[in-house]
Amino acid sequence: MSQTNFETARKMMVDCQIRPSKVTNEHVIAAFLAVPREAFVGKSQRAVAYVDEDLPLPGGRNLMEPMILARLIQALEVRRGDSVLVVGAATGYGSAIMARLSGSVIAVEARSNLVEKAQETLVEHGIDNAAVIKSRLVDGYAAEAPYDRILVEGGVEFIPDTLLQQLCPKGKLAAIYRPQSSPIGVASLWSRSGKMFVRTPLFDARVPNLDEFNKKSEFMF
Repeated sequence: MSQTNFETARKMMVDCQIRPSKVTNEHVIAAFLAVPREAFVGKSQRAVAYVDEDLPLPGGRNLMEPMILARLIQALEVRRGDSVLVVGAATGYGSAIMARLSGSVIAVEARSNLVEKAQETLVEHGIDNAAVIKSRLVDGYAAEAPYDRILVEGGVEFIPDTLLQQLCPKGKLAAIYRPQSSPIGVASLWSRSGKMFVRTPLFDARVPNLDEFNKKSEFMF
């Protein structure tokens, strides 16, 4: 596909997938129009970069379906000066979107090949307020905490306290909550309520779970 064709496909993604799905924040829409999704996948996938489904990546990661990603990001209400943590960054597409909306982004990814791809692509496209770091996903990146917003790019059975504690007092975390017994997850926001954290359900969403956020099976004797 030519550059013009990619730009047309990007606009169609926004007009036919994102806008009809209750995404009305013009800053979010502008970010999705500006970031070339095709740059964050392999050459063999570029022709399908804008389809309305998750795109599989090496090592079991996925690029989240654009509509679901857009709705999650809109729900976070990211502000221009916010400090953001992206967990499960894969090749960096969601991090690039967040970088256009916030002040700074720290993105963590456990797979070295994806970290390298994300770093290269962000630099190539002049995104200089986002850094990609190799780390266990459940650990987040406490060295730069606290964060105003945390985005987990995938399904989770749980959010570890170590990650929640990296939020600012009025911070928010967004992820797709999907217990093992459920075929469909629920996009949710986690926020502080006193000394506790509460989960607010937003909308149903079917995305793959991140392995690191699956509960380990308990053996019965």
